[in-house]
Amino acid sequence: MFIEQVKTKNFRFFLYLPIPVFFFAVMIANYMAASEIDTEQAMHQTIAAFGENMTFVMIILPLSIACLLLWVWVKVIHRQSITSLTTSRPKVDWSRILFSFGLWATISIVLTLAVYFSHPENFTFNFQPGPFFTFLILAVLFIPLQTSFEEYLFRGYLMQGIGVVTRSRLIPFLTTSILFGLLHIANPEVGKMGNIILIYYIGTGFFLGIMTLMDEGLELALGFHAANNLVGALLVTSDWTVFQTHSILKDMSEPSAGFDVILPVFVIFPVLLYIYSRKYQWKNWKEKLTGKIVFENKEDYDE
Repeated sequence: MFIEQVKTKNFRFFLYLPIPVFFFAVMIANYMAASEIDTEQAMHQTIAAFGENMTFVMIILPLSIACLLLWVWVKVIHRQSITSLTTSRPKVDWSRILFSFGLWATISIVLTLAVYFSHPENFTFNFQPGPFFTFLILAVLFIPLQTSFEEYLFRGYLMQGIGVVTRSRLIPFLTTSILFGLLHIANPEVGKMGNIILIYYIGTGFFLGIMTLMDEGLELALGFHAANNLVGALLVTSDWTVFQTHSILKDMSEPSAGFDVILPVFVIFPVLLYIYSRKYQWKNWKEKLTGKIVFENKEDYDE
């Protein structure tokens, strides 16, 4: 089982604390700093000084490096394999990652085209071959690391650590899903659309948490998250999003949060969960999402 497998007689929860404490301290400091400045103007100034591609690297590089550091911490300090942080299966199932990536990438492209052809006046053609293909290389290199860090931190590292300590599936499920949503509160999209956009971010956290617990591994969440950020960054940019890139299209419309916030959380995500559940034969939903964690051997819960 995904959570239970990390519990050994050498388990020490206090060793879990430095990573999340440091990360959330940085996020809080970032949020406080952002509240004191005009983030949109600051972004435009940075882009004017360094260009879109270099600004993208400056934004995404810290989280990409954090992913590598988290793997090293888990491997060296916890003496835990990256495989066990990723999945309950004997080895990482790359077919699951690729299926989830392909499914959401296809849906994202279809939805983007639908919006574009229904409201073409809201977009300008932004494609420039040289800058775009340079950005494509950078995005393929860094975005999977950035999204993987978020998945390994929330759905892997914290879900396993909190789950073992509380002997519960529900507590880490709720905690990591809500924290994941609140992580995005400093994004410029929140400033433009208001706190209602947090429905989408927190809803996405719950969606990814359900996938992880039901499938007993991170593979589906890793694939979905990478597709969501990578395809989105390549297809559409705007002057008010966290990634302002050399994408194919540029959204010129005034940002607003409405049906487009509700649709993914309450319509598209449930449909995706149904597809995943049918393909991978998910069963025992209540037990996997809210059940107690039981260790086979008493010595496995040696604090």
